This record gives sequence, C-alpha cells and structure tokens, in this order.
Amino acid sequence: MNIYSTLQKLCACPSISGREDNIRGLISEMILPFADEVRVDSLGNLIALKKGKSSEQRLMLCAHMDEIGFLVNFIEDDGSVRVAPIGGINFTASSYSCLISEKGVRGVLVPEGKVKAEDFKADKFYIDIGAKNKKDAERRVSIGDFFVAEGGIKKLMGKRIAGRPLDDRIGCAVLLSVAEALWTKELDADVYYVFSVQEEVGCRGSMTAAFAIAPTHSLCFDVTGTGDTLGASSMACKLGGGAAVKIKDSSVICSEEVVNTLCKLAKENKIPFQREILLYGGTDTSSMQLAGAGCLAGALSIPTRYIHSGVETCDLGDVEACASLAALFAENI
Repeated sequence: MNIYSTLQKLCACPSISGREDNIRGLISEMILPFADEVRVDSLGNLIALKKGKSSEQRLMLCAHMDEIGFLVNFIEDDGSVRVAPIGGINFTASSYSCLISEKGVRGVLVPEGKVKAEDFKADKFYIDIGAKNKKDAERRVSIGDFFVAEGGIKKLMGKRIAGRPLDDRIGCAVLLSVAEALWTKELDADVYYVFSVQEEVGCRGSMTAAFAIAPTHSLCFDVTGTGDTLGASSMACKLGGGAAVKIKDSSVICSEEVVNTLCKLAKENKIPFQREILLYGGTDTSSMQLAGAGCLAGALSIPTRYIHSGVETCDLGDVEACASLAALFAENI
C-alpha cells in the first residue's frame, strides 16, 4: 500500500466530529480486503477484525477518523454565516482559510472588520459564501451544516509532506498499512482495527469501542508535537527521527511493558524510533487504557509540525516506521 496515495484519498474526504459517514464509507472499502469481519457500532466507529488463534488475547489498534471544523449556528441578514467551533480551533491559524461544507458549498472564514489578531475568537468570525442576503444563503446552507477547511496534501523536500487533515488521517493510513501487512500472517491474538469517531471532542468513540472489545493490549496512532521548529518548546521528538513511542501526555501514562516492548522491537529490527513525552493534549490511548478492567495501552505517534492548521507537516519515513513497528508488535503478542 502506498501511504502517500492512501493519504491523498483520505485527506480529500471531509468528516467533522459526529459526521464521519463519508470517511467511514471510504475506509470501509479500503479495509475490507484485509479483515475477517467489518462492522459499525452504534456510535459510528468502524471496527474490523482479523482473527487470531485465540480470542483470549485481543489487540485493539485505533486511529480516529474525525477532524476539527465548524457547525453553522446562525445566518445574518446580509448572508454571512456564523459558526460554532468543533474541536480545538486555532482561529489565528484558521483565519482566511477556504472552507467547504458537507453539501459542497465553498466559503472563506474571515474575522469581522477591525478585529485585532489578539481578539480572534469564535464570535468574531463568519463564513462568506458569496451570498447576497439571508434568503440567498439559506438556499445553500442550513443551521447544523458542517464546514471544514479544504483538505489536501503536497510533497515538500525529501519525504516531507504538508497539508490537512493529517490529524489524524495519517493515523488511519498507518492502520490500513498495518492491516495489509498482517493479513497473510498467522497471529496468536485477535486484532481489532478501530477507526474511531469524535476523538476531537473528547475521545468518545474509542471509549465505547474499547468497552465492547475489552482489549488486553492496545495501541493508538495519532500525531504529536515536535521540538524542531524555531521558537518551539523543548521536546525530544523531531521530524525524520522515526516512530514516536509515547511515554506520556496530559491524559495518559502508557504501560511500561508496552513502551519497553516497542523500543526493544525497534532496536532489534533497526526501525528508527524516538521516545515521546508530550506536555499537553491527549489521544484515544487514555480511553482505551481505562475501558472495562483496563488494558496494557501504548501509542505510536507521528511527529507533526503546525498541528490543527492548514499546513500540518510530517515525514513519511516516520509514518512508515510506525506501520512497521506496529505490525511487529501485533506479531509478538
């Protein structure tokens, strides 16, 4: 599986938290050849299963399908569209972005006139869809419609790419690559590939999926910050340094057994890796770790610059390292 080509398809499919139907349909088609069972739970998580020799060991591999964006909550008399943020929106990074709605309506996100950058907040922004007035806007847009910044990725130098929403289509691409690599392998454990919903608004999907699966082991795939940009806070992760083995973030302390196993496998198989300690944010790892009676939980992160912007940037070498290391972990349970 060509990860860049896979990413191009995934990033071109908008899916805000709670409205993941389109991306779920696309991923369903892509995972189907590499799974014994594929189903969708009541919250909307896509769950694919590769059966192992015994169901006593259950490995849950998870990446979230949703992305941050905006919900229409009011239409002004002049046709300007007011929106409520869904997920962690940085309005400085989002200002003057080209947006697209679930209905294919295009617009631009702009601040009100004379609003200074330090005052950028949700109630100071609107979407200009080119409408002449409220009636004109209501022909194309309804309260509750979602908008996201237009997706897409571009190649930079070497193996670097930039675009959106790498958070977390990059994790979904890793998960699809792992599924393909493991399909012909005979595994001891059942492996559940979970493409979760509503991670950006509180890790909701992974919580219910993990409760139903009751995994003995779990790995999450998501982006993480870096310390290799001008003015960045000190952090050991950098682009091109390999798979980031999470030790902790603000929501979880990963299983020491899982961390040690991942590092050992990486060293033995000469897979580039780095250790990740993130002082902010969180991922689906936390909800998987605490589901039911709990499980041995860890995460493999893809170091990414400028997260939650239109120019998220990562290194495909790190992505490939994550996929290789995850497949080895599944084989060694």
